[in-house]
Amino acid sequence: MKRLLVTGGAGFIGSNFAHYMLEQHPDYTVVVYDKLTYAGNLDNLRDLVDHPRYAFVQGDICDPLAVRAALQAHEIDTIVNFAAETHVDRSLTGPGEFIQTDVFGTYVLLEAAKELGLARYHQVSTDEVYGQVLEGSSVETDPFDTRSPYSASKAGGDLMVLAYHTSFGLPVTITRGSNSIGPYQYPEKVVPLFTCNALEDKPLPIYGDGHQMRDYQYVMDHCEGIDVVLHKGVPGEVYNLGTGHETRNIDMATKLLAILDKPESLVQYITDRPGHDRRYSLNIDKVRELDWTPRHTFDQALEETVRWYVDNEWWWRKIRSGEHYRAYYQAHYGGREV
Repeated sequence: MKRLLVTGGAGFIGSNFAHYMLEQHPDYTVVVYDKLTYAGNLDNLRDLVDHPRYAFVQGDICDPLAVRAALQAHEIDTIVNFAAETHVDRSLTGPGEFIQTDVFGTYVLLEAAKELGLARYHQVSTDEVYGQVLEGSSVETDPFDTRSPYSASKAGGDLMVLAYHTSFGLPVTITRGSNSIGPYQYPEKVVPLFTCNALEDKPLPIYGDGHQMRDYQYVMDHCEGIDVVLHKGVPGEVYNLGTGHETRNIDMATKLLAILDKPESLVQYITDRPGHDRRYSLNIDKVRELDWTPRHTFDQALEETVRWYVDNEWWWRKIRSGEHYRAYYQAHYGGREV
C-alpha cells in the first residue's frame, strides 16, 4: 500500500491525513480526490502543491468513470475514503445528498476497487452509527441505532463495505471515529464555530441544556489511528477510534472560553435539534491491541485547536464572510434562543 487515493482529501480530516501520510511514509504517494463542495478547500492543501509525492484530482466519488480514470492514471493500490456529507444539521434539511454521497458514492468506490484488484479499501466512518449510548461504551459488534439521516447514510456505507468483503473477498477495513477537532475543520462544526464566534465576541449557541456528551479526539491522533489500522488491521474488521473519555458540550464551551479569556456570558442556549443524541462513547480496546493509543488529552486537543484558529484567521474569516456560510448560520441558529 504505497499509492493512496484519499477521497474527500480536501476536507478536514482528509487533508490532515494527506499531510500525515506524506510525512510519516517517505516512499508513499498521496493523490487527493475531491469534489470541492462547500467543505472541500484547496487552502487545506496549499503547502503540498509542489510536493513531489502529492497530486490533486477534482472529481465526484459518485462518477464511476472519473473514479476509475483517477485510479488508473495514478496507479493507485489503496483507497482511503473520507468523502462524505457529514453534518447532522445539514442532513435534517437535505437528506438526499447524504444518501447519494455516503451510500451510492461508497458503492462506486467499492466497485472500482473490486474491478481493479486494489490492495485495500478503507472506509472512514463515525461513532454516530451506534446511536446514543446512555450507559457503557460502544464496541464494534454493537448493532446500529441511527437517529439522523447522516448517521443512517454512514451506516449504509459501512454495511456495503462489509458486504463487499463477504461477497467478493475485497480486502476492506473500517474505522469508526469519535468527534475530531483540529486544524482546517469547517467553521460550522461546533469547536471552530464556538472559537470563531468567541473571537468576534458573538454568542456560542448551545443546543438544549448543553449536557450532551461527546468524545473529542485530536485530528492527528485520528489520522495516526487510521494509519495503524491500514497497516495492522485485519481485513473485514471494524475498529473504533477515540479517546475513551467524554466531555459535556457545555464544559467544552466554558473551557474554550477560558482559553480565549472570554466571558461565560457568551454562552447562549437555543432550542435543541430533533433527535439530538445525548451521549456517544467508544470502547477502543480493539485498536489498542494494534499498539495505538491517542497522544492528546481532551484539554490538550482543545488548546491546540483553539490556538490554531487564533493563529490562522486568514483561513476561517473568508469562509465565514461568504454568503453560503452566513445563509447556513441564519437558517440553523437564527431565532432559536430560549
